[in-house]
Amino acid sequence: MIGLLLAAAVSMVVSLIGTRFLILWLTRLRIGQPIRDDGPQGHAFKAGTPTMGGLAIVVGAFTGYMVSNLYRGIYTRSGIFVILAIVGGGAVGLLDDWIKVVRERNLGLNKSTKMLGLLTVAITFGVLMVNYTSVQTTLSFTRYSQPGIELGSILWVAWAVLLIVGSSNAVNLTDGLDGLAAGASTLGFAAFVVMAFWQFRYYDTYQVAHALDLAIVAAAMAGGCIGFLWWNAAPAQIFMGDTGSLAIGTGLAALALATNTQLLLPIVAGLFVMETVSVILQVGSFRLFGGRRIFRMAPVHHHFELGGWPETTVIVRFWIISGLCTAVGLGLFYADSIKAGVTVFGP
Repeated sequence: MIGLLLAAAVSMVVSLIGTRFLILWLTRLRIGQPIRDDGPQGHAFKAGTPTMGGLAIVVGAFTGYMVSNLYRGIYTRSGIFVILAIVGGGAVGLLDDWIKVVRERNLGLNKSTKMLGLLTVAITFGVLMVNYTSVQTTLSFTRYSQPGIELGSILWVAWAVLLIVGSSNAVNLTDGLDGLAAGASTLGFAAFVVMAFWQFRYYDTYQVAHALDLAIVAAAMAGGCIGFLWWNAAPAQIFMGDTGSLAIGTGLAALALATNTQLLLPIVAGLFVMETVSVILQVGSFRLFGGRRIFRMAPVHHHFELGGWPETTVIVRFWIISGLCTAVGLGLFYADSIKAGVTVFGP
């Protein structure tokens, strides 16, 4: 328990202080975020706001994880591979953000290059997990045996790639309002702290290798998001950029894969799924029905903005939706634990 608290606290402090230094440094260099030409007109005033703030989240989480395990004197392959995947996702996003600010337009890496970077991170993570940890290679909901469809190493790696790429892009789409993605991500990582710690306490039921270390990674990411949110809350003094969104998305997917809760992830991260589906529906409707749109603008948070909701109202209500999704996910996880014969914490 001390390791979890230490990881979260160190990560939060590093992220909190680091984000402040990033704001000062980027402002001094006049490095700011270009705003999409096709975005809401009300966002025009945000042009020039410092970006790449996700760097503080990644550095904070990595520091919190390392300090916690230095205190515990234990490092595990599962935990290291997940935190390295987060760093890898953040590195792809950082390159994308840097190109945006250097070129002073809202276009960074082209789609093919960004996808190649994410695929490299995802494939590397999947191969390392399959070959150097005892991760279960089943399709799983709340534990490895539910539904327990054996995928085998190759299909599991392919599934890992799909989940990481999809999750990264989902968080990226959600990161359009001040504090929206950071707040929702904090809830998601908090859920993985609870689930991984529960799996640690009941290893015989869940068979998750290094579950406590995975809980520490999740706690470090939650702390990093909280520290960053202090400065990212509306009106944001800095944006996380792709650096943060790709790292967060990678982290959520990697934790789901490592804890055998892959099919539970879309419920825990329901807000991100909702945002992604809104974009898919919008694009599909536009192409199939001669330019007709379902929403005023996608992702769906912009639909409500254009409908007259103040930005802070959209953010808080979407946080509530995210919290409800997280609660449902945790409820399903606990319900399955009762089904498996686990009802209370042991001594």
